[in-house]
Amino acid sequence: MTEQHFTELCQYERQLAGEGVRLIAGIDEAGRGTLAGPVAAACVIFPAQGPFVRGADDSKKLSEKRREALYEEIRASCISYGVSMVGNDQIDEINILQATYEAMREAISKLSVKPDILLNDAVTIPGVSIRQVPIIKGDAKSISIGAASIVAKVTRDRLMVEYDKILPQYGFASNKGYGSAEHIKALQEVGPSPIHRASFIKNFV
Repeated sequence: MTEQHFTELCQYERQLAGEGVRLIAGIDEAGRGTLAGPVAAACVIFPAQGPFVRGADDSKKLSEKRREALYEEIRASCISYGVSMVGNDQIDEINILQATYEAMREAISKLSVKPDILLNDAVTIPGVSIRQVPIIKGDAKSISIGAASIVAKVTRDRLMVEYDKILPQYGFASNKGYGSAEHIKALQEVGPSPIHRASFIKNFV
């Protein structure tokens, strides 16, 4: 990561620090668009002044190996973090947006300290009393949200690898539940598994 990019990723945090904010939480989700498995949310708190984890960026831009390394670094260096997942049955019952909000609220509730502000990737979470700042494409613009995106994705990806051991025919270890050609073919040939989202696979089965 270049110095310029690192500086750009810290711009929201530094601005808030200048306004007297002490503790900033970034929050993001993973798995919102998958055909199978849960949606995960993570919330990570850093001091507004830093230090931040250099390299914490939009998880989609990073290799799996890099995400794993940053995940460990983020967990070791943040003030507190919370992770939560909402499963496929609940996603089908209340819809993916509401399930994402629920996972986010649960992740916030697991923090050991209360942050002064929440930086969110584009959304405002209902039912949360902490001040929120939604940022469009926030995981690529805020280092706090980027850190949360990494924690959410690594946590969820590890679960999908475990599911692959029980349900190897769908290729979850490689596709993580997303609609790859191989995944859709298996879905059509084998039928849905207990972790598939019925509301997401109507067009394929």
